[in-house]
Amino acid sequence: MSRVNNHEAFIKLRKSYPFFVYEYFKVNITYTEINITFCFNLSDKVYFKPEIKIPVNDEIHADKLSAPLIENLAFHLGMIEMLSYWKAACAPEIIVKPYQLSDSQIAWWKKIYFNGLGEFFFLNSITTDVDSFVNIKTQGNAMPPIANPALINANIIPMGGGKDSALTYALLKETGEDNLVFFLNPQHIPTALIKKDKSETKYVKAFREISPELLELNRQGFLNGHTPFSALLAFLSLIISALTNRKNIVLSNESSANEPTIPCTEINHQYSKTYAFENDFRNYIQEFVSPSFNYFSFLRPLNELQIASLFSQHPQFFDTFRSCNAGSKQGIWCCNCSKCLFTYILLSAFIDEKRLVEIFGENLYQKNTLKLYFDQLTGLSETKPFDCVGTIDEVNTALVMAIRKYPLSSPLPYLLSYYKAGPLWEKYHSINPQDLLRQFNEQHFLKESHVGLLKRRLGIVP
Repeated sequence: MSRVNNHEAFIKLRKSYPFFVYEYFKVNITYTEINITFCFNLSDKVYFKPEIKIPVNDEIHADKLSAPLIENLAFHLGMIEMLSYWKAACAPEIIVKPYQLSDSQIAWWKKIYFNGLGEFFFLNSITTDVDSFVNIKTQGNAMPPIANPALINANIIPMGGGKDSALTYALLKETGEDNLVFFLNPQHIPTALIKKDKSETKYVKAFREISPELLELNRQGFLNGHTPFSALLAFLSLIISALTNRKNIVLSNESSANEPTIPCTEINHQYSKTYAFENDFRNYIQEFVSPSFNYFSFLRPLNELQIASLFSQHPQFFDTFRSCNAGSKQGIWCCNCSKCLFTYILLSAFIDEKRLVEIFGENLYQKNTLKLYFDQLTGLSETKPFDCVGTIDEVNTALVMAIRKYPLSSPLPYLLSYYKAGPLWEKYHSINPQDLLRQFNEQHFLKESHVGLLKRRLGIVP
């Protein structure tokens, strides 16, 4: 999505749609499915009723779930789900009817909303701030009391089909821990990953259905843009945790996600994948939901270059993983987006050219049409791509490593030749890649055994 000037539309829509109401949520549990429905009201003019459907399998134990706990979790899921609908008109007031929220909870939600919509505001050229962008009021009864379900010390691994979650899955499988994979709106890619691994894997699926009224507003030209999807995944994972009686929700977010998309700002496409969000989320859940849940990212100490290095040691995933948002529904690499190019660059430091071309279907370094994304990824442009990509230092280091793999007598493909002739080669070619490959970020929530596992794989002495 390119940047457009929608600030006047933002002002007009807020006048035409002055309030947005979280009316209710409903949970219906049957022998075959858990269905969670929400009702959101845009100024008594448009009603949205999105749904979450969780098919019941042998891993789900809904009969052991207390009513107060599921109501608490479903309510909170609605609090993050509604952001996708609120953003269509950015009503200046949100009214939450199901339960009351304390002042500290309201402040917490405003922070999540504002930071999670940083890209949305930027690309729509909307000027606002955390104090004035919305006012949240609550009604209804007090929230159900904090519950403490007796969850077992077992893992849930949300898996989307990319290299990061595949690596988490592979490494945790080696530990012998009790792991369960969680798919949200699975295409064939994530399920193909675990089948390719040729092992018995327990899993749970969930399906998120967008209210068609939102799609109609999008067609009419209402405001649209990025929302913090991984924050929604975090709250939905709590429900999966409760349904499967598993304590640990193990994400695959890395330290690289902390770098802003727009330098020297707080605008970050990956805000809800950052350590800051992870810490805030853990604190909120402990205080207002239940201290029984343990939400953390297994890859948090690592950077993207390290993840690529470790992933390259698991060739069983090469033909089935996809880190391309544009092609994920078709199970392909589109080979025309920033995410494809970023993944290609990182892996080119560790996987030979022939195998890499087999994975992607073509040599992305030969495509001059990717020069704009290439400049954004390397830091020659003012902004990074609005996508889940690594840091500028990681990209440049990987490019230097890739160039060094070519014999001096061999011509470089287009983008690598372009890079070597530019200023960044002079800046980065003398830097030792081990400076990044031996890093270990200590801002994490991993237990010691997981820390030891990662350090051993990286060749770092614990």
